[in-house]
Amino acid sequence: MATTTQDLQREISKTSAHSDNVVKAKDSGDQDMPVLPATKDQGFADLDNDKIRPPIEYDSLSVFLASVGRRFKSLWTRRFILSILAGQLLSFCITSTSVITTELTMRGFNLPTTQTWFLYFALCIIYTPFTIYKYGFKGWAKVVFKDGWKYFILAAADVEGNFLVVKAYQNTNLLSAMLLDTWAIPVCMFFTWVYFRTKFHWSQYLGVFVCCVGMGLLVTSDQVSNAANGPGKSFIKGDMFMIAGATLYGFTNATEEFLVRNAPLYQVVGLLGMFGMIINGIQASSLEHSGWNDVVWDGKVIGFLFVYTFSMLVLYTVAPILYRMASSTYFNLSILTSDFYGLIFGIFLFKMKPYWLYFFAFVIVLIGLVTYFWHTPPESGPVNAVPPAYLQKTKKQEEEMEEGSLPVGDKE
Repeated sequence: MATTTQDLQREISKTSAHSDNVVKAKDSGDQDMPVLPATKDQGFADLDNDKIRPPIEYDSLSVFLASVGRRFKSLWTRRFILSILAGQLLSFCITSTSVITTELTMRGFNLPTTQTWFLYFALCIIYTPFTIYKYGFKGWAKVVFKDGWKYFILAAADVEGNFLVVKAYQNTNLLSAMLLDTWAIPVCMFFTWVYFRTKFHWSQYLGVFVCCVGMGLLVTSDQVSNAANGPGKSFIKGDMFMIAGATLYGFTNATEEFLVRNAPLYQVVGLLGMFGMIINGIQASSLEHSGWNDVVWDGKVIGFLFVYTFSMLVLYTVAPILYRMASSTYFNLSILTSDFYGLIFGIFLFKMKPYWLYFFAFVIVLIGLVTYFWHTPPESGPVNAVPPAYLQKTKKQEEEMEEGSLPVGDKE
């Protein structure tokens, strides 16, 4: 009898474990859909960082310091380390694209919309064929027909955000542009709340504030070291362009996070590239066609365009992964260090002499990133990156039709 009871308990445990590893259909109409893996197996959804942080104790100074040490030690999970590294890789990519854009401008290539077209073209030819391979051409076409409007809005906001930021740098100075660019952070947090109803802890707001302080110190270093000189053509126009561009950046970051948490990465990035290529191509041919013949398309220009496109390709591929590991807000905080990497480029390429405040500001931004993780893992919502439900229904119906067309003797 005892053995039977133990066997029954083991079976119950197995059943419970299995039920915890599936995602049930949201409505009764999907009950006969294939069982999907739980979000725990989707990408970086619960990558060893779903534990509650150790509490801070205030009984005595020694107890307080010990609890702070335990809290700090709990931060250093695999997800946290990967988030830090991914964020700094993206920050480095942004810096490299800025340096390359400067080099292209010095060589008379002043076609920002044309320049970014190659990025969207690369995203499209890499991820769209893979999406077609996974879904089939009919399945891909159905996604475009049913959900394409979402990706069209995302691509339009992304293209115009890039365009407005470039226009801002043409009309205002670097100091104003960099300060106003941080407006993307509260915009991103707002849309994150709209999509996920995220409840930010006060320590996360503090982390944002500390990162912005570090950004302010970086800009101050530029001003003191005369790296932010340049009066600009029209401060008001340039500032308005930057505010509008930063608003679109915040919107696109949060929107893409929402999409990659609910669909495969190749689907999201592929459709973003396809619609971005179309929108960007139309805009470039309308605004910059006269400048195409004026550009000297020599080996150096083509080489810079290749490196720029590669850096942006890495950025647009890794950023959605960081959205899953952490959040789009954390992404915006991470790239605040890009000015520091710009200093590194400046030292070796343009013989700049660094101001001591640069290094201090870089450390402050990193402290802000740690603070953002201090109380709780910063992800905005669960990851359920599976193909659309209507594709799964179609596939199941096709399988049933194939089974029904078989002779009776061939059925198992």
